[in-house]
Amino acid sequence: MTRYDVVVVGAGVAGSLVAQRLGRHGRRVLVLEAGAAGAPDAAGPGEGAGGAVDGTPSAAPVTAPATAPAEVPGFPRPLPAAPWPEVTDLAGTDGVPGYRASGHLRQDGPLPYASGYVRANGGTGTVWTGLAPRMLPEDFDTESFGYGRRWPIAYDDLEPHYRAAERELGVAADAEEQRGHVGLPFPDGYVFPMRPLPAARLDRILAARLDGRRVKDPVARREVELRVVGTPHARNGVPDPRYDSGRGYVPRGRRGRPDPDSRCVGNATCIPHCPSYAKYTPLKTQGRWSDTVTLRDRSVVSRVLVDASGRATGVEYLSHDGKRSVVHADVVVLAAHAVENARLLLLSGLADRSGQVGRNLMDHPVLLTWGLLPEDAGPYRGPGSVSGFEGFRAGPGRRLRAPFRIEFGTWGWIWAKGPVDTDVHHFLAERGLLGAELRTAVGDRIRRQFTLQFEMEQGADLANRVTLHPSERDPLGLPRPLVTYDLDEHVKEGMVAARAVSDQIFALLGAEDHTDYSPVADWPGRFEVGGRTYGYRGAGHAAGTHIMGDSPATSVVDSWQRCWDHPGLYAVGCGSMPSVATSNPTLTMAALALRSAERVEGDLAARDRPVLLGPPPRPSVTGETPPTRGASA
Repeated sequence: MTRYDVVVVGAGVAGSLVAQRLGRHGRRVLVLEAGAAGAPDAAGPGEGAGGAVDGTPSAAPVTAPATAPAEVPGFPRPLPAAPWPEVTDLAGTDGVPGYRASGHLRQDGPLPYASGYVRANGGTGTVWTGLAPRMLPEDFDTESFGYGRRWPIAYDDLEPHYRAAERELGVAADAEEQRGHVGLPFPDGYVFPMRPLPAARLDRILAARLDGRRVKDPVARREVELRVVGTPHARNGVPDPRYDSGRGYVPRGRRGRPDPDSRCVGNATCIPHCPSYAKYTPLKTQGRWSDTVTLRDRSVVSRVLVDASGRATGVEYLSHDGKRSVVHADVVVLAAHAVENARLLLLSGLADRSGQVGRNLMDHPVLLTWGLLPEDAGPYRGPGSVSGFEGFRAGPGRRLRAPFRIEFGTWGWIWAKGPVDTDVHHFLAERGLLGAELRTAVGDRIRRQFTLQFEMEQGADLANRVTLHPSERDPLGLPRPLVTYDLDEHVKEGMVAARAVSDQIFALLGAEDHTDYSPVADWPGRFEVGGRTYGYRGAGHAAGTHIMGDSPATSVVDSWQRCWDHPGLYAVGCGSMPSVATSNPTLTMAALALRSAERVEGDLAARDRPVLLGPPPRPSVTGETPPTRGASA
């Protein structure tokens, strides 16, 4: 086939959900994926999880183990024709301020954009942490706090789609806890599909020591009460029998098959692969695609096609051997990634009447602090984070500094310092310990490790942007994306407040603080405020590059994620978000995708509605309208 109802570009969370919903209505949908549907080293096109598949099936899903270039979330390796940015592409520079950037995503900003993403079937949704909190109602209008952009919709507009997304992803959480300690409004009687995951040992220690204690925010000049609150997870736990008016919820296991026994068993290997298939990935949604949905992998879309009126008519794409193809559709949905969606719009020269395409790039810069508890912290016994502190996300303090969530890192110091090999090296090479002494020292150090992860909101800023590199090309000859990025004073003040809060928490716990943003090469995201050094990591939460708004003069897409300038063209995903708030954005992205899928189906249904071929009927003498004649689909 060369013509479809809908072409979806990208098979990640948003693209897979849009395809699933439209396929449910019988729409002919083609999903084009730049990366591999199966193991990247498999011969031939890959295997789709559901629906129709082009090509020869390969042996394994993308989550199959492969040799990694480093211990980073994005392995297995990308295919040469569809590279993706890894965190190892960045390095700090010794002796002078700055950083070096290499790989697929080139950079020229004052500070590095420190996040990567994955180009493979399922996208970054195959290697994410699985945390799925909602945004807060006040997050939809940061302009009222003096920064960022306002959404054209409010929390209440998205709330029913949040519930739909929580069903699709299978979210485990406690609605009463989220209502009482996070401030989220829910419909009366609402429960999540699954009960919350059990608290980690670290969570229980922090709750016993810190619940009800108060710490001072030196920037906002107020005290905040600490309370350990469970984080919603898109991860199978114990189904709640009260869900869906008592009909309950059946967890889904591998490839979306119903599996009542599929649940998190604490493997602590959620990234990149959950061995028990408890964590949601887009492959589960693809397992429920109808036969009218087709996945075509190793297909890099290079241009969106439009007719003389500006209406989207299809896309041009390149296979990995360089062959150029064209496919036509009534609707084109871009769901690649915030960076790749912007890159494709720029390559196509489309949707930029406002000058906003590629601009307002946001992420969650994450300040990490780490230390040793006086007792066993229980690391590596479950997901990377189960709970956190929510008290710094909202309120008037965000006028003065970026708001933030505090996640408890239960995988030791791995994000801050690397795998446990670094602890072995410390005692072996630097301390000269061997044998029993080495084993005892390493064991004691690892079992007491914990990390606090301060996830900062970054407001929309025109200067942070994605453009096309003027000279660098990828293996298919397309311009590489070029990022210009920095942190403004609002974010830096948030990190100042976060580090001060961390100091107080460590003191209350009696913990040894080992936070040290060195060596320089390991911390390309470094800056100083008031003589103190701060370092940040990227959370992998790119947003804002085709921003949503209520006017074509100031935004790229409308509230349905439709491009203002091109009927039939949607750009969905986190790139549409006017603010990234303090919550991991996957659930919000999923809710927006489901909302947009409804609009796409509405547009297609209007296209298919019968039209009157003859003159309008005349009213009868009784005042009733006679049946329509001569109607045709």
